[in-house]
Amino acid sequence: MMKTLVLPLALLAMPLSAETDEFGTLNPDEMTWQNNLTAAERGETSMMMCASGYMMTKSGDHETARKIFEACAEDGWTGTMTWLSQLDNNGLAGAYDPDAAAEWDRKAAELGDPVGKFNYGLALIRGHGVQKDEEAGRALIDEAAATGLPIARRMVAADYDPEEVTPDADNWKYAPLF
Repeated sequence: MMKTLVLPLALLAMPLSAETDEFGTLNPDEMTWQNNLTAAERGETSMMMCASGYMMTKSGDHETARKIFEACAEDGWTGTMTWLSQLDNNGLAGAYDPDAAAEWDRKAAELGDPVGKFNYGLALIRGHGVQKDEEAGRALIDEAAATGLPIARRMVAADYDPEEVTPDADNWKYAPLF
């Protein structure tokens, strides 16, 4: 009987919120969106904090995700650069901006990220947010495929046809403006 009461009593004795004393913060906020946002604002990034942006954007909190991703991109986390591209390309927590989307993918590609290479290669093939250059786009998609990225390998097998990888894309986005 005594053993079964120990854990509940111990839990009741724990503080429920962060407390600060002369030794620092006791029971700090951890694993919360606000904690991750605060860390990003201080310029502190980590793999887990950067990955939390994905959860935030998938839940619809694109503004917080953008802040997390921007801090992480500044520190060189390439996966967050491709997510910033996705936000810009879809007008989430900002205006629809294909130029900014292509630029984020270019940065990720230059740092060796296979998804960045694929996305920037696709933008070059389409001329979306960047000057059209099918040859350079194919070369980047080949590089992404060489890493084993399945979607890049599929596009190479389809002779670089964008419809193979985005059959239900918003094709209006990719139409020439003049």
